[in-house]
Amino acid sequence: MINIKRSAARLSVAAVAVMGGLGLSACATQQYVDQRIDEVNAHINAVDAKASAADQKADQALSAAQGAQAGLAQTNQRIDSLTATVNGLQQAPPPPPRRPRG
Repeated sequence: MINIKRSAARLSVAAVAVMGGLGLSACATQQYVDQRIDEVNAHINAVDAKASAADQKADQALSAAQGAQAGLAQTNQRIDSLTATVNGLQQAPPPPPRRPRG
């Protein structure tokens, strides 16, 4: 009976040691966590670089659009000026007929 109790005690100690070992092996190590964090940070940096490049392209497109808009405004002012001149010429009386020299 004493042998059975000792065997059971040894078996329970061994079972606790095995379970403890398995439990600890399932935990992430600091190195593993650091590696995963480095991977995530690298991905974040890549996405950030792409977002910055897209932001720069958007700023360039905005500048080009604003320049085109300014040029269009100047063209419209010139057209308005010429339209007034053409309307004035169309409403002026026709010149008197020319007589041949002779």
